[in-house]
Amino acid sequence: MRIIVAHGADESIDGPKGRRKTDVQEVADVLRKAGHEVSGLAVDGTPECLRALAQAQADLVFNLVESFGDDDTKEPHVAAYYDLLGLRYTGSGARGLTLAMDKALAKKIFSFHGLATPRWAVVWRGRLDSAHDIDFPVIVKPAREDGSIGIGFDALVGSIKELMERIDQLHSEFDDPVLIEQYIEGREIYMGVLGNHQAQALPAVELDLSHLPKGTPRIAGSEVKWAEGTRAYRGTKVLVPKLPDDVQETMHRAALTAFHALSLRDYARVDFRLTRDGKVYLIEANPNPYLSSGAEYIKGARASGRTYGQTILEIVELARARYAATPAAH
Repeated sequence: MRIIVAHGADESIDGPKGRRKTDVQEVADVLRKAGHEVSGLAVDGTPECLRALAQAQADLVFNLVESFGDDDTKEPHVAAYYDLLGLRYTGSGARGLTLAMDKALAKKIFSFHGLATPRWAVVWRGRLDSAHDIDFPVIVKPAREDGSIGIGFDALVGSIKELMERIDQLHSEFDDPVLIEQYIEGREIYMGVLGNHQAQALPAVELDLSHLPKGTPRIAGSEVKWAEGTRAYRGTKVLVPKLPDDVQETMHRAALTAFHALSLRDYARVDFRLTRDGKVYLIEANPNPYLSSGAEYIKGARASGRTYGQTILEIVELARARYAATPAAH
């Protein structure tokens, strides 16, 4: 197949030799080795990239785009543009991306389906929406960002004063609603989902935060995920935990329910907190999660017996089959 790997502005399917490969380059390498004709296209937020997409000749777009220019809230718009052009692409569509990105709306959907999620409230310009009774400490984060954007160790607050300061900070920085979420003390567990109508949950993986200094919140904030060179980043490990059968079953059921309820496609990652007494809380669902060979999603895929290459090619096949089954649908 002719496959375009769509990616962000500062990325390329071909990197300098000797440097660690990015997810874009790793995916492109797998596709080439499988015999596909592969090209790259930077969706960088310019009119030129939109024209390039409109002129694209491809059987499939492997969509690794997480923003439009510098605006990651427009990730669903990129998928919608693919749809308008009639381009076939991997991963979730505009609907699923929009539902998952709006964390408050996603929580309403989770609650409707009977999934346990931490109590929460939304604040926007002095108005309180969908408020539950919440006790401190709480996590305060942007309601419409992903990738731990806007979530640092200072996201955990324990007083009214800290809460007001944090809300004001986020309103100034993001100009978007703020989600206040009950903090769940426990382990950070991720579960991948792969498939569509017959989707399957992959084995759980754990983001081990035990190395964090005493007094530091055990949360997967931006310091843990992106601050390379720091102790928080260097010491973080992804493990395959041994969980009780009932906990695994609860997570499997919740992951698949969330996947279908949010209209996600092909692959996704669902994030949980697991308390000491074995209670499972669904935090959020992440469509189109990071696909580097060292990512949490791939760790779960490997635990299921799949290699990195097999996982990437399975995503391609899932997308191809989805369009073949419903040629007029996107």
